[in-house]
Amino acid sequence: MKLKVAIKQIFLFLIIASYSSLSAQDTIVVSKDELLSKIQQNWKIKIAKKEEASSKASYRQTNAIFLPEVNLSYTAMTTTNPLMAFGSKLNQEILTQQDFDPSLLNDPSRINNYATEVSIIQPLINMDGYYQRKAARAKMEAMKLKAERTADGMKLEVSKTYMQLQLSYQAITVIEQAVLAAQASLEMVSDYYEAGMIQKPDLLSVQLRVNEIKQQKKAAESKLESISDYLVYLVNDSTTNHVYRPSSKLSANIEITSMQEGSTANRSDVIAMQKAADAYHNFSRSSKVEMLPRLNAFGKYQLYDNDFLQADADGYFVGVQLSWNIFNGYKNISKAQRDKINYEKAQVEADEYLANSQLELKKYKRQLLLLQGKVSNNEKTVELHKEAYRIRKDRFQQGLEKTNDLILSEALLFQKELEYLQSIFEYQLTQD
Repeated sequence: MKLKVAIKQIFLFLIIASYSSLSAQDTIVVSKDELLSKIQQNWKIKIAKKEEASSKASYRQTNAIFLPEVNLSYTAMTTTNPLMAFGSKLNQEILTQQDFDPSLLNDPSRINNYATEVSIIQPLINMDGYYQRKAARAKMEAMKLKAERTADGMKLEVSKTYMQLQLSYQAITVIEQAVLAAQASLEMVSDYYEAGMIQKPDLLSVQLRVNEIKQQKKAAESKLESISDYLVYLVNDSTTNHVYRPSSKLSANIEITSMQEGSTANRSDVIAMQKAADAYHNFSRSSKVEMLPRLNAFGKYQLYDNDFLQADADGYFVGVQLSWNIFNGYKNISKAQRDKINYEKAQVEADEYLANSQLELKKYKRQLLLLQGKVSNNEKTVELHKEAYRIRKDRFQQGLEKTNDLILSEALLFQKELEYLQSIFEYQLTQD
């Protein structure tokens, strides 16, 4: 009896110790919807949003092909250079007959010149800029789709981790039940040992089994805390020193899913890949038309004076410039060839991504069918092992079964219950 009391005390101590790590932290009951409502705080989603905003800014930058470029400058100078001095007086409209004296022309006095200038350049025809704008727009749309896909991916990651948390809590419940069952077996075997009905090796085998299950429980609790910490990271929760607890359990309801043919062509990530290829296509077209002439209008309005911040003389000129870079050392031709190759590569990558997505969809459908059968089969297996364990336990009490057979039956039941939970998790994850 002393041995029996000692075993109970050890068991109570281990149970208290196993809860110490979780009790040291606050437990917060949370639902999956509550976590998903915080998903916009996720680090990767924030980064994707910034990348999207950057691409929008790059697209707005291409407004330059339609809008004028306006510059304002104010220049102050002093000179005795004959040409500059004569021209400054001419611009200031203060030139006199005396200024044509050769001695003054060749050796003028120092003159100050203050010039205010407003210049405007208005693009009229720039075909390369037009295609660069289309490329920037395609990239902007691709980044927007990427941000949406990132958000979807993080939602799936939160759902997956939440299900892992559910699985961990339910696995711990199963382990706790296994501990209680093993402890009950240990008490029964201890009574038989004290009565001299079994040998000490049988008692030691049961004790080892109890310790093994308790160690598994500690490992499961440590894994649970790691999963909870990862959930905290995913939703960027500023609260510290707490452990999440799911408000619901993994659903064991299996719905027979219709395996109709589907397509991934309309998925945001697939469209984003095609948009990226379109951007390269427009860069390629831009390189080709870069060798065509450009037409720009320009104008300047100028104010001059020989006193600071004065403007007694003014003038303007406007015009149109047609420029054509006919040959620049093979630079444009090689750039066009490079951009064409980049476009072809991007298109092949987009086609490969679509084909791989279709392959993954077919694989998912087959996997879902297999998991439906696996969950159903594991559920039946657990029921059979429960009945087998009950029968062996009854026979053991009647002295008709060996201790090792009882331990093996109990271990198999424990293993099959965990496998059943794991199959439910895999099914729910694949279905999402």
